[in-house]
Amino acid sequence: MECVRFVDCLTNALTLHLAVFHCAESCVRIFPTITGAVVVADKSRVLASILGSEPVPSHLARAVIEEKLRAAIFDGRLPCGTAVRQQELATLFGVSRMPVREALRQLEAQGLLEVIQHKGAVVAPLVTHDSSETYALRILLESEALRLSVPRLQSEDFEQARRCIDALEQETDYTEISRLNRLFHLALYAKAGNKRLLRLVDEGLREEERFLRFNLQFMGLGKLAQDDHRELLQATIDANVELAVTLLHQHLQRGLDAISRYLARRGGK
Repeated sequence: MECVRFVDCLTNALTLHLAVFHCAESCVRIFPTITGAVVVADKSRVLASILGSEPVPSHLARAVIEEKLRAAIFDGRLPCGTAVRQQELATLFGVSRMPVREALRQLEAQGLLEVIQHKGAVVAPLVTHDSSETYALRILLESEALRLSVPRLQSEDFEQARRCIDALEQETDYTEISRLNRLFHLALYAKAGNKRLLRLVDEGLREEERFLRFNLQFMGLGKLAQDDHRELLQATIDANVELAVTLLHQHLQRGLDAISRYLARRGGK
C-alpha cells in the first residue's frame, strides 16, 4: 500500500512538472511574437505622432503623404537614417501602398530619401558632396536669372520680396522658412523672361531646401542670410544689376563655403 501511494505521488509530481514545462515552452514560442507586435505598435505610435494619422482621400494621398514626409525631414522630426516603410505608411493613412510608393519615389528623386539594399528607403544625409554641386550650379543659373530680371522688376515685385524677408525674420518653422526663402528669390527672378531658365532655378531652390536647415541651424547663417537678402533687394530697387549679381554670388557662396568646410572636417575624421 505504501508503495502504491509513493508511485501515485511520483506520478502526480511528474505530471505537474511536465505541465509547467509545456507552459513555459509555449510562452517561449509566443514571446517573440508578442515582443514583435509591441515593437511594431511602438513604431506606429511614433510615426503617427510625427506625421499624424488622419485618413486622406485616395485622390490626394500621394501629394499629402509626400508633403508630410518632406516637412518632417526638413524640420528634423525624421532624422537622417530613419527607415521609411511603405506598409507602415499605408496603414497609418488608410490607403493602398501605391500612392505611398509614388510619394517615396518623388522624395527619392528630390534627394530626401535613399534606397539601401536590405533596408529599403531611409532618410538621406542632410549634407552630401552633391550639396556643393547644387550650390555651384545655383550660382550660375540664379546669377543669369537675376541679371535678366532686374531691369524689368516693378514695385509689386519689390514689395513681395520685402514681405518674404519680414516673414523670414519672424518664422521658426523650417518648412515655412524654406518656402519663404524660395519665394523671395523667385520674386527677384520673376521677370527674367526665360521659362526654361526659371524652371531650372526653381528646381535648384527646391533641392536646396533639404540642407537649408543645415546652413541656418548648424552653421548659424540665419541672421546673416536676412542681411544678405535686404542688401540684395536694395540693389535690385536701385536697378544696379552688377551690384545685385555680385551680392547674390556672395550670398550663395556663403552656403557653399559652409558646406565645403563641414564636408572637409567630416572627411578628416
